[in-house]
Amino acid sequence: MDDGILVIDKPGGVTSHDVVARVRRALGTRRVGHTGTLDPFATGVLLACVNRATRLAQFLTGEEKEYLARVRLGMATETGDLTGAPLGPAVDARGVSAGAVAEALARFRGRTLQVPPMYSAKKVGGVRLYELARRGEEIERQPITVEIRELELQALEGEPFHDGDGGCRDFDLRVVCSAGTYVRTLADDLGRALGVGAHLAALRRTRIGGCDLGRALRPEQLEELAAAGSARGALIPMAEALSLPAIELSEEEARSISHGRALDSRGWGEGGQLAKLCRAGGELVAVAGYDAEARLWRPRVVLGAEKG
Repeated sequence: MDDGILVIDKPGGVTSHDVVARVRRALGTRRVGHTGTLDPFATGVLLACVNRATRLAQFLTGEEKEYLARVRLGMATETGDLTGAPLGPAVDARGVSAGAVAEALARFRGRTLQVPPMYSAKKVGGVRLYELARRGEEIERQPITVEIRELELQALEGEPFHDGDGGCRDFDLRVVCSAGTYVRTLADDLGRALGVGAHLAALRRTRIGGCDLGRALRPEQLEELAAAGSARGALIPMAEALSLPAIELSEEEARSISHGRALDSRGWGEGGQLAKLCRAGGELVAVAGYDAEARLWRPRVVLGAEKG
């Protein structure tokens, strides 16, 4: 099997690891990893890195994300989503207007601070927060800086809201955000800002970087392609999957980079900036970071030829 990225449309009710296991079985290779874990209830884009592309996971994880999120006003939960126990009785949220929601949304656009939820995979002192939460422990968490570039109220069947049982009120949001943003925390924070409590009732990821649902396969579609011997055509080339500026290499430079040597600055670059180094035909040779002091592009990951 070749190297590359598969865009999988993860179904609800399964873990991201479950999806990776299906991809491994379908392709007949153990060398499959994923980027950007989705909670079991969530659906949408999950990137599966195949063979040498597993070495790119660290860069794909940092790509911008886009989501369609359903927020349920009137009840906060211990997890910030529909899987958690209510933190109290439901509050009648039918009096919340679209104008009030729009005003609240404005507070969260741009760079903002988020406190990671206790039910998250973030590690503190080497222990994942959800492990502490399941033991009934809660610890102080330091806020992290995230960026919510776009945050829009979406219409539900032509209306901004859908009223549910117990006075709860649903609305949909389109969210474009930096890696590391917790949409569950955003829903919880919105509920606090509106004074009625809220949680995430549904979540669908529609894009990671340049890979969106338009390129996605459901697991059963991939399995059908693999059975027909056509799965290779679904792979996105490694260079194409990375939303990084590209530097085209001569064959001599490509050979040099393949041995871990640095590349001249080419007259541009900023400290810490990443770029993809490619042959003239578009084949990815390496991902490099710019060393401003030395004015060199230094390889971070070199994609040597596949052995065997």
